[in-house]
Formats: sequence, structure tokens, C-alpha cells
Amino acid sequence: MKPCLSFLPVACFMAGLIAAPALADRVIRDQIGRDVTLPDTIERAVVLQHQTLNIAVQLDALGQVVGVLDQWKKQLGPGFARLAPGIGDMATPGGLTSVNIEELLRLRPDVVFVTNYAPAEMRAQIEAAGLPVVAVSLLDVPPEEAVKMNPAFTDERAAYDNGFRQGVRLIAEVLGKEAGGAALIAAAGETRALVAERLKDIDPAKRVRAYMANPDLTTYGSGKYTGLMMAYAGAENVAAASIKGYKQVSMEEILGWNPEVIFVQDRYPQVVDEIRQGAAWQPIRAVQDNRVYLMPEYAKAWGYPMPEAMALGEVWMAKALYPDQFADIDMDRMADDYYRRFYRQPYQP
Repeated sequence: MKPCLSFLPVACFMAGLIAAPALADRVIRDQIGRDVTLPDTIERAVVLQHQTLNIAVQLDALGQVVGVLDQWKKQLGPGFARLAPGIGDMATPGGLTSVNIEELLRLRPDVVFVTNYAPAEMRAQIEAAGLPVVAVSLLDVPPEEAVKMNPAFTDERAAYDNGFRQGVRLIAEVLGKEAGGAALIAAAGETRALVAERLKDIDPAKRVRAYMANPDLTTYGSGKYTGLMMAYAGAENVAAASIKGYKQVSMEEILGWNPEVIFVQDRYPQVVDEIRQGAAWQPIRAVQDNRVYLMPEYAKAWGYPMPEAMALGEVWMAKALYPDQFADIDMDRMADDYYRRFYRQPYQP
């Protein structure tokens, strides 16, 4: 090997690490419209997006993952370690919007998964090192919108429902888990019909008015799966009319909305205490009626859809909103069946 004469230490480091590329014999199109050439078999994947990581675990592909995003615990919750044995020992060479290229190269990945809104320069940096990059959005929107954190689209349900199916198929195809991907997609939509049937007689004008509370008075408005999840569960998202995407709001706005129910994601349990004990929240009807709910771990109310949020979370939310219509539904049993099937672990409420 000729000595590296570059004065750039990273360039020398990269030149010493990059081996001859594996035979690449397939091309896939990712969710931001890019054609990506991949090896036929993926043995070493780095996943820098928590949604993709969650789906990969449900596809039983964790054994192919050698590196994960640095904020996996914050994004997925500390309980995710139970569902992904060994994840705490994995390398963390980057996150949603940045990467440490030297650490990444040490892992010798066959593919790197990134989020759709990862900066273009981040993707370019990884590709310049000779590594294939697959971007996942879980949205069906034009490429120019797909790269945005808050993309524009006219049909919210089609964008998320179609995008979810496309995203799961993409991840499954890359990792060679096509059968698991088909099963996951099927399971995700099984309870939609049940919920719709039981809510069909509810007057749209009388739907329960709900608010999704996150830390620092942030919430989800329109254009995110969280609002769609509320809609499928029979709720009216009070922030949808005035908020686009994920934003911080004021206490005055929340008081004006006066939601009947407040939901809090399972990864933010401290927010429930802040609401129940905070003086500013006491005039709100949801607090007065003791209808502030910490969501279970399977009801992942993110801006992007997750399989168990669709399969389990939407019916859980509908049951919380309309308990009489779902009195016969045993959520713990339903969740346990799902967890044993896709996480290969029992559900522990």
C-alpha cells in the first residue's frame, strides 16, 4: 500500500479503513427518491433513526445491526433495552442530524440508515466514505418535500398510511426480511376497522377534544401522525387548527383550547406530574376531571407512525376517550399477543 500523503488526518484514516467494496448487485429507491446500490446481503447495518431501529427490531433484524443513533434511549425510552437485548453495548457513531465519520467507518457497515431530514452534507459525507445511505421518511410525498421535517401535503391519511407501508417494505427489503415486513404491515392495520365500527355513531361535532402534552409546552398540530392517531381514535386534536407540525405553544393557548383529555407520551412521565400539580393547569377541564393519561409504551405518539401505535395505540386511545364503547377490550392481552409475536418478548405493563 502506498503511504498516505494527504495532510488531512481524516482522509488518511478513511483510506486505511475502507476495504474493497462488497459485490453490489441490487438497487433500491429510498423514501427521498434516491436510487441506492446495495450488497445483496446486509450483515452489518448502522441505524441513525429511531423509527427505523424500532422497525428493525420488530423484523427480528437486530442481529444485523452494529451501530445505533446516540439518542436511542431518549427517543425510544429506557424500556426499549428490554426489547432489544444488547443495544446498550452498541456503538453510537451519530444521530439524526450528525455523524462521526471515523467511528462509523470502524463499524464497517454495509448500509447506513438515516432519517429523511438528515442534512444533505451528512449524507454526502457518509457516501464519500464509500458507504450506501438509505433515508427513511415513513411518508408518501414528493422528494422535494420528503427531505423536510415538516413536509407539505394535502391528503394526510394517504401520506402517512401509504408512507408507512412503503417505509416498512423498504427497511424489510434492505435487511432481507420481506416476510416479516408483510406481517408487520398487516398487523398494523387490523384494528382500524374495529375502532371505526365502534365510533361510527359519534357525532363529529361531539368528538372528545384532546391535547398531546410534551415537555416545555411543545405539542403536535396538523401534519403529523400524532394528530392522525387522534383522529382515528375519535378525538379532535385541539392544536390542529392553529399549529403545523411539532411546535412550542403558550399556556394561554392551552387554556383557551381547554381540552377534555390530555395525553402524555410514555417517555415523558414527568410531564404528567407537572400537569397534575401545576397551578396554571388546574382550570383545564382534563385536569379537573382527572383525564390526564400517560400513554403505554406501545402507543408511540410520534410525528411518524409506528406499527404498534397503529395496531395497539389507536385502540388504546379510543378506549381512553370512549370507555363504554370498548369495555370488552383487554388491552394488556392484546399488547401481550403483539409483543410476543413481533418483539419475541412478553408485554409487561
